[in-house]
Amino acid sequence: MKLRVKRLKHLMGEGWHLRPAGGATGEAYVAEQGEQKIFIKRNSSPFLAVLSAEGIVPKLLWTKRLESGDVITAQRWVNGRELKSYDMNSRRIGRLLGKIHRSKELLDMFKRLGNEPLTASRFLEDLEDKAKQSGSADPVVKDAIAWLRSNIQEVNVEDYVVCHSDVNHNNWIVSEDDSLYLIDWDGANVADPALDLSALLYLYVPRNEWEQWLSSYGAELTRDLEKRMSWYMIAQSVESVMWHKDKMQVVELNKWNTMLYDVLNEVNV
Repeated sequence: MKLRVKRLKHLMGEGWHLRPAGGATGEAYVAEQGEQKIFIKRNSSPFLAVLSAEGIVPKLLWTKRLESGDVITAQRWVNGRELKSYDMNSRRIGRLLGKIHRSKELLDMFKRLGNEPLTASRFLEDLEDKAKQSGSADPVVKDAIAWLRSNIQEVNVEDYVVCHSDVNHNNWIVSEDDSLYLIDWDGANVADPALDLSALLYLYVPRNEWEQWLSSYGAELTRDLEKRMSWYMIAQSVESVMWHKDKMQVVELNKWNTMLYDVLNEVNV
């Protein structure tokens, strides 16, 4: 860590002060010099420039490649706040997510990087592998995986989009000038848009508001979309249950177990 900060300070030049910006990867820093303040990250999303150009993330200031091959990016620091759970049923969230999912530039960039789509089959195979590796004997997880396998024909789509894949409220920020951004794109995938929609709607939007929220996103609440969202919500709940169980995070584990139980009951009615 100290060596990394030393290299970044050398890259930034005299007078800059760096401090960790937090986050799971430990690769992000806040750089300050007088009244100047910027966000520095190592090996951020390779399509950050497109995200910046479309106003989805704070403005990209510069990109530099180090001799080691690492890429350092600098973005404008945004004074603002992370959204809370109660903010997430806002129609502007739907509009921005719709803009992201309809972005041809983002999709073209992702395809040029050679990434294969995260299909439902791939997602399920990954879950089954993780379940085997963890030795999970949880009957709800087993039932859920069996349901996913038997209903996988319900989630065949041809129109894949760039999905953020972690639309948690902590990744949405609103600036002092009321600009809305979706940050932390390291886990993005080309996938069924229902991957993002399921997590956002099930976690944050009351069921009786889904139709109105989806209207702001630019879609109708069809039976097909409902089936796909149910499938992906169950899949993401299984993934989260196994992850939090491995980390022994009891509060989050209980939350995701409840979500998994509720959605399974809903689809089996």
